[in-house]
Amino acid sequence: MSKRVRVRFAPSPTGGLHIGGVRTALFNYLFAKKHGGDFLLRIEDTDQTRFVEGAEEYIIETLKWCGIEPNEGVGYGGEYGPYRQSERKPMYRQYAERLVEAGHAYYAFDTPQELEEMRERMKAAGNPAPQYNWATREYMKNSLTLPSDVVKQKLEAGEPHVIRIKMPRNEEVKFEDLIRGWVSFQTNQVDDKVLLKADGMPTYHLAVVVDDFTMKISHAFRGEEWLPSAPVHILLYKYLGWEAEMPLWAHLPLILKPDGNGKLSKRDGDRLGFPVFSLDWTTKDGERQSGFRERGFLPEALINFLVLLGWNPGIAQEIFTLDEMVERFDIARVHQAGAKFDFEKCKWFNHQYVQKISNSQLADVTEKILAEKNIKAERAFVEHICGLVKERCTFMNDVWDNAFFFFQRPEKYDVEAVKPKWTEEKNTFFNVLISQFENLPNWENADIEKCFKDLATEKNIKVGELQMPFRIMLCGGKFGPPVFEIAHTIGKNETVERIKLALKQF
Repeated sequence: MSKRVRVRFAPSPTGGLHIGGVRTALFNYLFAKKHGGDFLLRIEDTDQTRFVEGAEEYIIETLKWCGIEPNEGVGYGGEYGPYRQSERKPMYRQYAERLVEAGHAYYAFDTPQELEEMRERMKAAGNPAPQYNWATREYMKNSLTLPSDVVKQKLEAGEPHVIRIKMPRNEEVKFEDLIRGWVSFQTNQVDDKVLLKADGMPTYHLAVVVDDFTMKISHAFRGEEWLPSAPVHILLYKYLGWEAEMPLWAHLPLILKPDGNGKLSKRDGDRLGFPVFSLDWTTKDGERQSGFRERGFLPEALINFLVLLGWNPGIAQEIFTLDEMVERFDIARVHQAGAKFDFEKCKWFNHQYVQKISNSQLADVTEKILAEKNIKAERAFVEHICGLVKERCTFMNDVWDNAFFFFQRPEKYDVEAVKPKWTEEKNTFFNVLISQFENLPNWENADIEKCFKDLATEKNIKVGELQMPFRIMLCGGKFGPPVFEIAHTIGKNETVERIKLALKQF
């Protein structure tokens, strides 16, 4: 680390931010914090045809919710701006022209029809994956095949053209990846990528190199799907004379579908039964795709889950605070192989974090649900209920499902669970219990339990055979906190009324 660590998260505003992108941002954040460096947010919007309104704001909101905010970039400022590539458009052509002048790039005037004809010829000749490369460029309409005066005339006339990199023949491009070690490519297998489009906007290949250099990026972390593009970027650094300033590369492993069969994509959102976006996202078609936040996940739990998708902390510990992640994070411990997305494990993490939060925080969420149902309850009561059922909650909004019977009487009872062992003796027991409960001077847990068990002993009925029907009387089903705690919480009168109503059903 001879120079200041500067890393960037550079998403495209083409839709909601997939959790794979969130993990990339997280690894950048952890690395920067670990080394006291800078974490930048850069918006790569060179492809204006795919721009989606609201996507940039969504990205910023996601990073804020996850607690991994940049300290520089779009929405945060900094001395290396602008941080949107569309706002940097004028600067890219000079670098593309410099490459042309040095013989490392060329103008290409081919029309879409001519490009399609080339591809069809190549396919007919037995090449299933035709490319514009060292072989085909010699037969296309570009500054390598046209006379210089013709090229000049076309440029002066403003004829549409692109600038392509001129990939060398029979060369090996090698670089050391922080995760994968030494990686090499044969240039014959790489096509002449477009660097500058006809509209003057750069492609990713030129923009990422120019931006990383001018923003003094020290390390570039990105998904492994960009690995095939690495030789183009490395050559651009070389051709532009910036080789000594090239960032160190790390190509992160993919997040795979739960069965390991392919990359988890945006299109998998909700289709596989779980979200793949941090926050709810509405597509251009009006389709709403659910987010982890709206499903009741805590950001700390999601981040904890994501950090372990591809990174091994080297210890058995699984629960990490963000500060602990920063302290332990080491890019060398990131795996090469893809990591399967396990939604059940993700829920387990959320359950662990729900247990850590205060009853007051849970009550904030629960009160919103109660308001939607037009149920009024004292704040202290709501907080108490949250404390009773928190252990059973996987999500922030699980309190209602686990505690609805504290706020309203059951609308139905699991009678089928009672019927097989229901007897006249048990019916008599509960009728007598009503009378004893009504006369019980102290309505505390211990007093309720003692009254219940003493009567069971007197009637010679096992307590275990009575507690389950009692629970169903109060809750409607075989669930909830300790049954005597439920009775104490809802109060004497309500307990008695629920027993009476349930006995009619039983």
